[in-house]
Amino acid sequence: MNNNDIFKKLRVALQLRDDQIVEILELVDFRISKAELGAFFRKQDHPNYMECGDQVLRNFLNGLIIHLRGTKDDPKNPQEVIAAHKAQITRTNSPKNTPSKSNKPFAAKKAPAKKQQTPIVEKVKFKNGKKGNE
Repeated sequence: MNNNDIFKKLRVALQLRDDQIVEILELVDFRISKAELGAFFRKQDHPNYMECGDQVLRNFLNGLIIHLRGTKDDPKNPQEVIAAHKAQITRTNSPKNTPSKSNKPFAAKKAPAKKQQTPIVEKVKFKNGKKGNE
């Protein structure tokens, strides 16, 4: 398991977006762009894949400590910070202006009332000159 795998797993477990990771790295005065960050999360066979160095992961972990726990002067509760992240994610992912559906995932749908179908084509009598075929 390399640094990229650890970084990916932390990102998924803490439900962090790229901009949040950039902010966490800025807490320890480490500047990185979203494009560089995206290169760490690519597959190894991708042409723009970049190996995550020890320095990047170390600075991310130190920034994460400050982000979750706070500083000595301004301590935070890590559970509250994570709960705020989850609330922010559900707020951004919630569909807007869509009617709510029932809680039953496989609720039986009522079939619309069937109308009596009128034939589109009526019975046609061909008159092609043959007798007996009406």
